[in-house]
Amino acid sequence: MGKHRIFALPRPGLRWLPVWQRNFLVWRKLAIPSVLGNLADPLIYMLGLGYGLGGLLPQVSGISYVSFLAAGTIVSSTMNAATFEALYSAFSRMHVQKTWEAILNTPLSLDHVLTGELVWAASKSLLSGLAILVVVAALGLTTSLLALWVIPVIFLTGLAFAAMGLIVCALAPSYDFFMYYFTLFITPMLLVSGVFFPADQFDQLPAAVQAIAAGLPLAHAVLLARPLLLGEVPANASVHVAALLTIAILAFIAATVLTRRRLLK
Repeated sequence: MGKHRIFALPRPGLRWLPVWQRNFLVWRKLAIPSVLGNLADPLIYMLGLGYGLGGLLPQVSGISYVSFLAAGTIVSSTMNAATFEALYSAFSRMHVQKTWEAILNTPLSLDHVLTGELVWAASKSLLSGLAILVVVAALGLTTSLLALWVIPVIFLTGLAFAAMGLIVCALAPSYDFFMYYFTLFITPMLLVSGVFFPADQFDQLPAAVQAIAAGLPLAHAVLLARPLLLGEVPANASVHVAALLTIAILAFIAATVLTRRRLLK
């Protein structure tokens, strides 16, 4: 494969839909356990920390701690669902099960496969985020119609993290490699993106660290979702949306190039 083709921009068209459909049909057989599994951790965080620890805390940013935690729980659940799908499941289809290899023997190209994987991971993360959103609404933690705008925020967040996950998938020699990504990126980001604590509480950190934390995709997602759940229009919403879109696009281009180099030498 020519070097110019490896570095060409992705051109998926709409032929990625069969890849998405194939993944959906496989997932549908285990849909209920999958959804329940995605609900467990975020619900433990929200109910345990929100109502347990939150009962010992004063209001945070003018609201109860469980209300503060709700938005972070939704977007972090979305992040985890998209990341796991783009890492473990996609790697299994690419490297272990050779599903991608079988698809590439059809008229579909690698660009179609990667786009299908991207949209599927974002779609699966949307279900996870929506499930938490329904629980949040059922608990009375949001009553505004503006909360419905959290749904596109969830999908956009899923796209960004799915695209980044596909980069790691393209680089991984084995499943063990993914622990570096979680340990060095996902976990630290979870702690400094305003999920559990207000971002303005990190003003004692070095300025460079604060700047990096403010630019993380999870931080942008939190700053969009939290005001919407509270019935407010997010400040600088266009900036946060543009940041997530840019991360998703650039990461997907990088993932496409790296996967071509790995599979189409």
